[in-house]
Formats: sequence, C-alpha cells, structure tokens
Amino acid sequence: MGEKRAAASGGSALRRVLVMAFCVAGIWSAYITQGVLQETLSTKRFGPDGQRFEHLAFLNLAQNVVCLIWSFLMLKLWSKGSNGGAPWWSYWSASITNTIGPAMGIEALKYISYPAQVLAKSSKMIPVMLMGTFLYGIRYTLLEYICTLLVAGGVSSFALMKTSSKTMSKLAHPNAPLGYGLCFLNLAFDGFTNATQDSISEKYPKTTAWDIMLGMNLWGTLYNVACMFGWGGGGGLAAVRFCQEHPEAAWDVLVYCLCGAVGQNFIFLTISRFGSLANTTITTTRKFMSIVVSSLLSGNPLSSGQWGSVVMVFAGLSYQIFLKWRKVRSIQKKIKRDKST
Repeated sequence: MGEKRAAASGGSALRRVLVMAFCVAGIWSAYITQGVLQETLSTKRFGPDGQRFEHLAFLNLAQNVVCLIWSFLMLKLWSKGSNGGAPWWSYWSASITNTIGPAMGIEALKYISYPAQVLAKSSKMIPVMLMGTFLYGIRYTLLEYICTLLVAGGVSSFALMKTSSKTMSKLAHPNAPLGYGLCFLNLAFDGFTNATQDSISEKYPKTTAWDIMLGMNLWGTLYNVACMFGWGGGGGLAAVRFCQEHPEAAWDVLVYCLCGAVGQNFIFLTISRFGSLANTTITTTRKFMSIVVSSLLSGNPLSSGQWGSVVMVFAGLSYQIFLKWRKVRSIQKKIKRDKST
C-alpha cells in the first residue's frame, strides 16, 4: 500500500513538473514571438517603396477583437457556466485604462528601442510603491526599497546611455523622453486596471478568468472602434488599407494577436495550477529573454553598459519575487502550525 501511495505521489509530482514546463514553454514562445513581431512592425519597411506601418495603435484593436472571439469560444466550449459572475457592463472603467495604457506602450516603440520599452515597463513596482506610500501610508521593508532602487537605477542608466546609431536609424521618430514618458503612463493606467479588476473579482467571487477576458476585450473593442473609425483622423481606415496593400504586414498583425491570445491562455493556466507568484516569475524571466532575442535577431547588440543596466533591473525584480515567495512560505507554515494545534 505504501509503495502504491509513493508511486502515485511521484506520478503526481511528475505531472506537475510537466504542466509547469508546458506553461513556461507556452508563455515564453507566445510572448517572445509577439515581442519580435511588435518590434518588426514598428521598425520594418514594407513594399518596394519602403513604407512604415505607422498605425501601431491599430494593434490594440486587433488584439481586442481576437481575444474577444477567443474568450467567447472558450466560454462556450470549456466553461461550465459562471452564474453569479460579474456582469459585462462592470468592466467599462477598467477597459478605458486598459485601452489607453497598452496603446501608449505600443506607440512608445516609435521613439525608443524595444529593449528600452521592455525595461521601462518592467518597473511597475516603482509607481505601485510610490502610490502605496504617499496615498495609503503603506510601509515597505528596507529590502523592498533596495529592489526598487535597483530597478529604478537600471532603467535610468539604460535611458542615459547612448543608443547605437544603427538602432536609432530604425526608429520612426527617435525621442527618448517621449518614449519613456509613454511607457510610464502605461504603467500608471495598468495599475488602475489591475486594482479595478481585483475589486470586481472581490465583489463577484464566481467570476472566471474567461469572464474577465471577455468583458475587458468587449469594451476594449468598442472603445478602439470608436477611436479609430469614429472620425477621419483615427487611423483605422488607413491601417486597413495598409494591410490590404501589404499582405505581409497583415499576416504579422494576425500572428501578433494570436500570440497574445495564446499567451493569455497559458497565463490563466499557470495562475490556476501554480498561483500568481509562479506566473510572475515566468513572465519576468520571459521579459529578460525577449531582450536577449531582440538583440540577437535585430543585429543591434547592446553595449556592455546597457547589459549591466538590464542585469540591475532583473536582479531587483528577481529578488522581489524571492521576497514574495518567502512571505508566502511563512504564511503557509503558520497556517499548518495553527491547524496542527
């Protein structure tokens, strides 16, 4: 009997390892590919006349439409129903910031390089801690402040270092202050989006990940359609015409959106099986790999100083993850002790 239990336990552990490896491979492959395509669409010249795809905000609308269709199909095919979940109209406010924020992040690629954008967007902990300290009086530990200083120092030093002329020539409109400003506005809007989503989940506990994905992308589609097609200067029609004239760009946009939808599926699977901390670890390491892949594929290697800045940022993020893991472990041990007594 004992041998059977041990074998069953070993089989269960192996399955968890395989599922984790599957999640890591899925998230990395989906989002690294999406990052490469995002950089390609912002820097590549299409057709014999060498035109740029200037309508980067259109990617946000295309992503919303694909994810909306995907989440609807998943709810119909796999979900057992979510009676008591949040109503679709409750996502309207979070979707506003979720529409503006990513659009700003994508637009930043006109002004700064992809590695710079990834690093800037990796510093989400900085505005979170600032808002927590000054608005809500939250106190953080010395180690948490050290992590924040590492990230802030890494992003700042990377921004101050001179980017290679080859990389600058690929940018549509090189302008570092504007590019970094758009990235940090993206982080601010993202913080509001996450807080609102948490509030909705607490109010409606039966809400599933598919419900959130459907509600957010439904409103996002409505907002983006209104912005891009509601008036002449929105750019929606111009983006569609560009894709019609350059099928290669249309294909890149479609694969970009599919990568985002697939990536979200793996993220939901990771959170449901292993928790948000494991998901944070996987997505953080993915960002580092995105920078490595971008540097190798673009033929624009980073300088030794820039790599030092990258290491600083991810050292701070990695230590922050370790602190969260240690905190979770201590809480779990306390719960076990309380149950045993």
